Amino acid sequence: MEPPLPPRESAEFVASNSQDVFIEAAGVERVAEMLLEKIPGREFSLEGWKTLHELNPQANDEDAVNWVFVSDTLNFSFWSERENHKCMVQYKDKMYSGYWALCAAINRTLDEGIPFTKASYYATVTLGELQHYFRSDTDVPMPLIEERHKILNETGKILLEKFGGSFLNCVRKCDRSAQKLLSLIVENFPSYRDVAKYEGKNISFYKRAQILVADTWSVLEGRGDGCFSDISRITMFADYRLPQVLAHLGAIRYSDALLKKLLEGELLPSGVKEEVEIRGCSVWCVELIRDRVLELIKQKRLKISVEINSVLIDYYLWDYARDHRDDMKGIPFHRTRCIFY
Repeated sequence: MEPPLPPRESAEFVASNSQDVFIEAAGVERVAEMLLEKIPGREFSLEGWKTLHELNPQANDEDAVNWVFVSDTLNFSFWSERENHKCMVQYKDKMYSGYWALCAAINRTLDEGIPFTKASYYATVTLGELQHYFRSDTDVPMPLIEERHKILNETGKILLEKFGGSFLNCVRKCDRSAQKLLSLIVENFPSYRDVAKYEGKNISFYKRAQILVADTWSVLEGRGDGCFSDISRITMFADYRLPQVLAHLGAIRYSDALLKKLLEGELLPSGVKEEVEIRGCSVWCVELIRDRVLELIKQKRLKISVEINSVLIDYYLWDYARDHRDDMKGIPFHRTRCIFY
């Protein structure tokens, strides 16, 4: 089988052939100018991954890297069927939903003395144990718990057999290259193989694999083993929240037919044309936004200490979506229930 195009090339191909999702040049310009005002601020920096998010590990050691590996291995499908009826996890007197509910559950489990982020533990954790650790503080359970259990066992066994039980060993095999680490993850861990077929071509988005590389870069603060010289080759992470915020900001637009499906809450199976176009156009849109930000910096002769890349843009827009959730209620997210995002 022909290997899939890498994520960036996949996104460009999808965007150039898309029939139901369109990138709006005026919206790209508007978002680029909005981002320019945020640089260099705390919310648009590598440090923001730790300083803005209390659930993320604050250390930069092997345990922190293994925490990142477990959280991104399970980082998929948190959307709820109804807006005010969702899985919530209480941790240190605060309630969390979505991906942060997963992080809160992991931290709660660690605080209970369970070595949850050690591969030797989660390779054999039972479904019943996982259901207890990921228990919800509402009557809505965490989605896809059986799939999370299967992936956790499978991933733990591979990490033990091939990499001595530590994701840091994977990182150290990659010569400080984000692309090499991405390839290693996809080649060795089946659940990270986020691929599809579109217009006769095999394409890839590798959402969880790319966010794993990015979060490793972030937890290691871009230093030492995490000093990736090619981090700018990582694209935005194609999920269901980023397309929503890009549509809200006018950077992408849906056809009337697709918008009708999204507004009606129609489920889009993973890999169908509309779903691939939503993800692909979103990734390419962020690439265009990044390029425009870099052009504006050059035109205005600004001195910027932070490297402008799609990782930081994704982080910023994902937080923006959370902070502006009420403003975005009229813009639907696409509903796809799968293990890839």
